[in-house]
Parts: sequence; structure tokens; C-alpha cells
Amino acid sequence: MTSMPLYGLVLAGGKSVRMQQDKGSMDYHGETQREHVAKLLAPYCEKVFVSCRTEQAAIIEPGLVPLFDTFLDLGPAGGMLTALRAFPNAAWLVAACDLPYLTNASIEHLIARRNPLKVATAFHNPASGLPEPLLAIWESKSVHRIFDLLAEGYDCPRKVLINSDCEILAAPFLAALANINTPAEAIAARKALSVKPSVKEV
Repeated sequence: MTSMPLYGLVLAGGKSVRMQQDKGSMDYHGETQREHVAKLLAPYCEKVFVSCRTEQAAIIEPGLVPLFDTFLDLGPAGGMLTALRAFPNAAWLVAACDLPYLTNASIEHLIARRNPLKVATAFHNPASGLPEPLLAIWESKSVHRIFDLLAEGYDCPRKVLINSDCEILAAPFLAALANINTPAEAIAARKALSVKPSVKEV
């Protein structure tokens, strides 16, 4: 039962306070992370959108399709709700823009084990001991659970995974779940990936 189309959503609307620059504009692979993650999702999704704030419009690269937040000040949940409400008949492969170690292998593992009868399919993150919401497939029905948790005062997508009927998988590649939040972490990631920035970072 996977008749519902799968769309891709690159979460790139954060304010990147700790990084001190836009994380979607960071370069670990010779292109911005917005571009890189969108390209990773594209082979598996009918459409791919970049979740962002309206004030980021000027920095979205040509060829990418922005989806501007209509649910404001909710962090990643706002971008996800925007997508789920804009296209209610689609499931969403959601990936944060700050995952430089993400590869096709992890995406394919997730898709192959997708359970469309559940609210979402996600990896267990051993680093936190919790399910990882920002590399996951969110079924269309998840919009109701997100709203339910918002009504209870929770805007964290992880709370939705914890408190809903979800398919939680062991992560085959733990590095894929490592998000990069600070300049020091970015330097370490570039060293590990053996790359130097080749695009202008915003």
C-alpha cells in the first residue's frame, strides 16, 4: 500500500544561530547543502521542495523549488506542516539540510522499509537514544498527529514519533544522522569528507 506519491522536503528554514551562517548554504560537497540534499532526494521523489523562510528567497539556488513557511516560529514542524497542508495527498521524505554524511544508501534503506500504514517511518538515533524525525518518511496522516501535539504544547517532531504509531528502524549508517550545528563541527566534517568549500557561503 504505497499508492500515495512520495515528495521530498529539504528542511532549510532554520536561523542557524549556532552556526552563525545559513546551514543550507554550507558547502561540503562542492555545492550548497540545499542543492546537495535536494539532489539526493530527487531520484526517489516525484517532486522535491526546499522548506524555507520568505526572507531566504534571494539565496535559493535556481532549479530548486522553495516552499515558504506558512506556519511560523515552529521550527522544523512549521516547514513540515506547510508541506503536509499544501499537498495533503502526498507522503513526505523529509531530510534536514545539515546532514553532510547523508548518502543514497540510507535513503534507500528507509524507503525500502517504509510502512505507509504507520504515521511515519524513521531511524532510531543511537546518539540520542530517540527516533530521528529529520530524516524520515512522514505519511499524510501525520499532519493530524502534529496538530494534536501542538495543541498539547509540543512543537518538536520527535515528540510526534515518540507518541504515535510509527515504524522505527535501526540505522544502517550512523554517520548519516549526524547533524552539523557549529563552525567547529563544520570544519571537522569537511576534514572527514576531505573537501574544501567551492561555493560562496551565505
